[in-house]
Amino acid sequence: MIELKISDLIPDDKNYNKGTEFGNSLIEKSLRKFGAGRSILLDKNNRIIAGNKTIENANAIGLEDIIIIETTGNQIVAVKRLDIDLDSKMGRELAFADNASAKANIDWDMDNVYEDWTKQEALNWGVSESKEDMQTVEEAQEENFIKISIETTNNAFIEMNEKLQNLCDEYSAIMKVK
Repeated sequence: MIELKISDLIPDDKNYNKGTEFGNSLIEKSLRKFGAGRSILLDKNNRIIAGNKTIENANAIGLEDIIIIETTGNQIVAVKRLDIDLDSKMGRELAFADNASAKANIDWDMDNVYEDWTKQEALNWGVSESKEDMQTVEEAQEENFIKISIETTNNAFIEMNEKLQNLCDEYSAIMKVK
């Protein structure tokens, strides 16, 4: 575990998410009311990969300290809050605030996105400028899911049929012996 200050971190200079005024206000409200509730992600040089808006808001309200857990991505790093029970009013509100602020604070910087990714690559991650593109992607994913489901079901049927045939063959062999 390494302890640093927020000022030691380097924001992503090409953050794909511009954030929104409303989303930032929710992050700030959540940090003020509940404190830090989730981790951020850094690269090996302390550059922020994920959590730029969280750090901006934490810094704005005076949170300064960072605890870094180093990993190679082979383990999930969990933040355990000893002061909160999920089934309490505060626990449920924190869960709700986390999801609401994440949803409200997405405003894709499509110039930055298309600087690094093709339109199709962005669509593969669910990022698009238009709802029509996303609807097309969702329909294609659903169609692919159905195809995979049918293929899996068909393979399972073939496998079961083979097992049943083997059982029948074994039964026939036993009956012949008698």
